[in-house]
Amino acid sequence: MQDLYQEIIKNIGEDVNREGLRDTPKRAAKAMQHFTKGYQQSLEQVVNNALFESDNDEMILVKNIELYSLCEHHLIPFIGKCHVAYLPNGKILGLSKIARIVDMFSRRLQVQENLTKEIAEAIFKVTDARGVGVIIEAQHLCMMMRGVEKQNSIMSTSVMLGLFRSDQKTRAEFLSLVKG
Repeated sequence: MQDLYQEIIKNIGEDVNREGLRDTPKRAAKAMQHFTKGYQQSLEQVVNNALFESDNDEMILVKNIELYSLCEHHLIPFIGKCHVAYLPNGKILGLSKIARIVDMFSRRLQVQENLTKEIAEAIFKVTDARGVGVIIEAQHLCMMMRGVEKQNSIMSTSVMLGLFRSDQKTRAEFLSLVKG
């Protein structure tokens, strides 16, 4: 990958031997591996059996989980926050595992719409929850730095599964808690 970054730098007209750029191909390759480390992770590894018996049947919500991803169309970052809620069905998921699931899917080349769905489906599958709701709000540098160059736009996506989809009260409670 380092050689490819060296070619990119050459092709934009820069001198790869210039002092400030000598180690850039190596650093860029290392950064790209970090940005896409989600490909080397599985849901089972991330969750690591952190499911616990519980008779709690009330909504569990984790708000404002920061996320960093790369737009699969331009390889430019999008940055935002993710809100995840679920209704337990006899098991609760370790708190940090929710954030780790968000990270695993966001550290892949993505579009926000699919990212939202992948997170929701993973939480639903792992917890066997009665319902899952996921909302992502993000700013896309591909829209800010190029193209229409709109600096203040925020994209919001949501996926509702189970009772979050079929029960209006559950959905309304989730949306109210996210806004509050």
